[in-house]
Amino acid sequence: MRHSPVCRNGCASVWSDMSLWVQKYGGTSVGTTEKILAIAERLAEQRRQGHRLVVVLSAMGGETDRLLSLARQVHEQPSGRELDLLLSSGERVSIALLSLALQELGCSAVGLTGRQAGILTEGRPNKARIREIDTTRLQQWLDQEYVAIVAGFQGMDESGQVTTLGRGGSDTTAVALAAALEADECHIYTDVEGVYTADPRLEPGARKLEHLTYEEMLELSGMGSHVLQLRSVLFAEKYNVPLRVLPAFGSDSGTLISKEAEDMEQATIAGIAHNRDEAQLTMTGVPDTPGIAARILGPIADAQIEVDMIVQNASRDGDSDFTFTVHRNDYAAALEILQRIGEELGARETLGNRDIVKLSLVGVGMRSHAGIASRMFRALAEEGVNISMISTSEIKISVVVEESALETSVRALHREFELAEAA
Repeated sequence: MRHSPVCRNGCASVWSDMSLWVQKYGGTSVGTTEKILAIAERLAEQRRQGHRLVVVLSAMGGETDRLLSLARQVHEQPSGRELDLLLSSGERVSIALLSLALQELGCSAVGLTGRQAGILTEGRPNKARIREIDTTRLQQWLDQEYVAIVAGFQGMDESGQVTTLGRGGSDTTAVALAAALEADECHIYTDVEGVYTADPRLEPGARKLEHLTYEEMLELSGMGSHVLQLRSVLFAEKYNVPLRVLPAFGSDSGTLISKEAEDMEQATIAGIAHNRDEAQLTMTGVPDTPGIAARILGPIADAQIEVDMIVQNASRDGDSDFTFTVHRNDYAAALEILQRIGEELGARETLGNRDIVKLSLVGVGMRSHAGIASRMFRALAEEGVNISMISTSEIKISVVVEESALETSVRALHREFELAEAA
């Protein structure tokens, strides 16, 4: 795959002449005609500089929710083919408006639905997956020096039906197109300057990162950072597509996400992520016998409830305590199932806690630096923060703490690992 050299210090060398860029703008970025006109000005200037452009758009901010609301007014639980057909209309408005705005500026532009852009999908309605992309038509428009404006979030299945890709689908559309077209970079424009060492709303000293590896971004996305959709990062890593997160209305160089460079010394910790969408369930006094975990988690899985962190503690009297976390939306259903299982197993008590948060340290530098966990635990202990669960991987340490301690915990860890200072 052809890519321009990665500038490891975030400098401007990646903006080479005649680059092919795939860019994505989200709903807030195209939320008004004034914003669409501003984007058109930027694209027209980039086109004058010689860059070839494919632009992926979401529906205007709030439009998808409005369409869903309309659907629920006529059907209690809308789904399937008709819902895909309805929701896909939002992006058609965006691409038509931006194409018209570019044409008004004297820049050749064409709006393309997912189907017209050759995006072929598979899987069930409302949550389709991209199977392949036929770039023939896109290449023809690019060869004629047009800016191709593509509707994100949608495609066409093998029977010719319109499909949608689910939450974050426009990010995935952009990365998939960048891979198929062998683009130099994929630019994801957002309402932030880039990816930060922590949530700036919790830690005012949070610093924008110039570079992250795919692994780090995957962990940050999976642990609660909402800058990029997890599926799009997985796609980028699989096809080695350099991603750049940029402000929709600004000139910052943003954050580059690419593979790890062999000659780059990584910072020990790249950033801190948190996830409020967690709930904790505990069953105490469970018989400590083989297969007990399967007996507890089997019915949870049968109910299509995903389990995240798991801890089992064995006691001397032959009993054990079993704790796990689920998405907060699944808390009530999971607690009801667990209470039933607890009665069957003769457990001592079944407990639940919705007021927790998962806090994670992420960094590929953990591979070569010892003592990260002890520093993390000490920093939290000094602030009086109690840890109820711990999970680790090669480049991540996650803990569960009370939600009321979130801000204190983030600031303590940011200070402990000196993340406000440039590495």
